[in-house]
Amino acid sequence: MLLNSILFSTQKFFASIYTKSFVLKNIDWLIFANIILTILVSGFAPSDSIGYFATFAIILTTIKFITKPGEKFTLSICDKFLLIYFLFILISVAGSSLFILSLKGFLKTIVYFGFYVSLIHYLKDNCNKLKYILLSIAIVALGESFIAFIQNFQSVSEISGWQDMSRLNPEEVMTRVYGALKPYNPNLFGGYMLAVLPSTLILIFVPLINHHKKTAFYGLLCFLAVLTSILLTGCRGAYIGLVIDILLILILTYKFLKPVYKKMFIILSTFFSSLAFAIILMITSLRARIFSIFAMRNDSSNSFRFNVYNSCIDMFKDNWLLGIGVGNQNFREIYGLYMKTGFDALSAYNIYLEIAVESGIFALIAFMAFVIGNFIKAYHYIKKRKNIDVIYLAIAVISISGILVHGIVDTVFFRPQIQFIFWIMIGIIRVITSRSCHGTKK
Repeated sequence: MLLNSILFSTQKFFASIYTKSFVLKNIDWLIFANIILTILVSGFAPSDSIGYFATFAIILTTIKFITKPGEKFTLSICDKFLLIYFLFILISVAGSSLFILSLKGFLKTIVYFGFYVSLIHYLKDNCNKLKYILLSIAIVALGESFIAFIQNFQSVSEISGWQDMSRLNPEEVMTRVYGALKPYNPNLFGGYMLAVLPSTLILIFVPLINHHKKTAFYGLLCFLAVLTSILLTGCRGAYIGLVIDILLILILTYKFLKPVYKKMFIILSTFFSSLAFAIILMITSLRARIFSIFAMRNDSSNSFRFNVYNSCIDMFKDNWLLGIGVGNQNFREIYGLYMKTGFDALSAYNIYLEIAVESGIFALIAFMAFVIGNFIKAYHYIKKRKNIDVIYLAIAVISISGILVHGIVDTVFFRPQIQFIFWIMIGIIRVITSRSCHGTKK
């Protein structure tokens, strides 16, 4: 690979500096610190500020590549699909009628991809740090759930009142929490909590494997707290994703149980799932919110999305090959030419339609091939093993599954809070299923 040849040349040039530099020899600690800070600040910092720490991680990784002897780029088959996806994005930006606006969106995309590269190249030599990354996500999730409970008990209004109340009785109006994520938005908060919920499983399964049942019980309480906060958001897309998450979690638990307990587990999980569903339906406001999913055009939010979908399909038909260029500002300007009067939108409210509109059909195919390819690799790994890495992989798969299901009806996926979680989870799959992960049993 030409890029690796260039890297080897720069590494040879900086060899004497590297051997004498304390900072360069310990640069992994700085990269790790910025990865953790990217996770932690996502819970409260403005969207633009979150990318600073990710950018620092990218810069440090670049320095590591050009100075540390032996460092090189490696591409898995799935990474090649990601590269193709990136190239189609690049072409769509170059051909965009609103080049400057699209360029701004493209620069954000570079940060996300660069963060992914930084993460996998850090973890390949530091797999023992993976648990700390997941713990950091779980800690933020727990803190956000605490804020959500406070907002619910205080009955926050205005921002949290985003629901069609024209057909609701007063007792059916739900208080929708939005946490500390910025910009304040219950759907963003619901999507984020759905993405980070699986990370709390590390607080349950790892202690159980080490026979620390008391610690696992506290982990279960943390899991239930985050799960409850998702229900409090009133985010219906997150509700749908939550069903998928719970099904996958039950499958993971079943895999690790001894055969003698499996039949009992099926009976108990069925009972408690039915009980939980019955309790949820007894809560008037939550029941009304869930049933509104099936109201179709009779719910204003649903109807709004259908109108946006129709307009975006028209956009796609006119730009199916290479798209209009990435970026929400670019999207909004061009969407104005297609929208129905009174139905302005910031996005397509469907991540697959959004990708197709922005970068074309082949970009969408490449993106889906990248994700599905990683899922297949994870499936084969999980199927054959029962080590600690299976838990890490399952957490990643469950998180991404929830994100992608929620993405059918919303595009909060493109917010940095959820984007970075997505790339972390994809990175976990990439590293563990790759032979480049040093220190992990295969």
